[in-house]
Amino acid sequence: MQIQPILAALRRHRLATLLITMEIALACAVLCNACFLIANRWQQMRIHSGVDETALASLALTGYDDAHAVDLNARVLAGLRAIPGMQSVSVINAVPFGEHAGTAGITRDAAGQKFAGVVDFYVGGPGSFTALGLKVVAGRAPTAEDYQQPVHSFVPDDASVLVTRALAEHLWPGVDPLGQQFWVDKFHFRVSGVVAHLARPNGGEGGPTTIQWSVFVPAQPGAHLSGVYLLRADPTQLPRVLRDARAAMAKIAPDAVVDSGNSQTLVELRSRYFRADRAMSGILLGVIAALLLVTALGIVGLASFWVQQRTRQIGIRRALGATRGDILRYFQTENFLIVSFGIALGMLLAFALNLLLMTHYELPRLPLVYLPIGAIALWLLGQLAVLGPALRAAAVPPVVATRSV
Repeated sequence: MQIQPILAALRRHRLATLLITMEIALACAVLCNACFLIANRWQQMRIHSGVDETALASLALTGYDDAHAVDLNARVLAGLRAIPGMQSVSVINAVPFGEHAGTAGITRDAAGQKFAGVVDFYVGGPGSFTALGLKVVAGRAPTAEDYQQPVHSFVPDDASVLVTRALAEHLWPGVDPLGQQFWVDKFHFRVSGVVAHLARPNGGEGGPTTIQWSVFVPAQPGAHLSGVYLLRADPTQLPRVLRDARAAMAKIAPDAVVDSGNSQTLVELRSRYFRADRAMSGILLGVIAALLLVTALGIVGLASFWVQQRTRQIGIRRALGATRGDILRYFQTENFLIVSFGIALGMLLAFALNLLLMTHYELPRLPLVYLPIGAIALWLLGQLAVLGPALRAAAVPPVVATRSV
């Protein structure tokens, strides 16, 4: 199959060729970026929280007097532990996928000159670390002595803490993190252990690269550590245990109000947090489907029009010995060239669109792997779309074609 005659034919139909090429270029740019956005969303939705989500729930209270926080904690802990099926109850400031309560910038020096990023602090009372089900990969878990540190403002003044493996690698790459120190203003922390995973409380905040930048701080419950309780129960009984716990608050803590929105199982909190991401992924999939359909219809329409316009030429070629396969390959090759021109332009548009998204929405750079994915998808779409008109062209009898005007 010679390409030169095909290019000559396309030059005679410049406007139609240009329009379909621009349509394919737009489809390529949107397809590559939409697939990247969907993959990015799904990557965030699949984050490893590091905790035993199916066995955990959060009970949040509000409206109480902070001066009575110690008494409130004692009443709530005692009352909830009496509920049938409750395995453990502990005080904590936040849970994964719930509201964050301890976000702060840290430094690697007491003078505050070596800024090291913004992290989230989980501050938990006795039993909270065990209840979360965190996996210690280096150092030790909190001891009873660690939980004696009182909370000032939002953390203890000086505490032994556990950091995630991702945060340790960020702060001290290639160095043993155990015994390392960092600060938040006047608050001093020393690393006593490393956990495999612990996602930041507010889900995907910070993006995939910082999602595991968390610190667990053991502390003594009190005025600055109260009102949020971590419940652990058998996964099959957890929904019932949580309902009983919420109902029991009317008697256990009549001076407090249950925050229904944040008193959920962690499975429910995860689902609620990523609800918008799932909706956005669905919308993008709809956009991709609609765009591909419009592109396919454009190719079919253009190919059908050209078949009708070239009936006489097709008949002459058939009379000169061209087979049906030759006619079929001609239209498929022609379509392949048009789609290829569109893809080449579309790749440039894809990077331009990604640059715009990076500038205004802080999205990461488009990986190159999405370009061949988009190209292959459009090549396949083009060949399938042109197949029907090409088969009709190949089926035109030479005698009928030569008599047409």
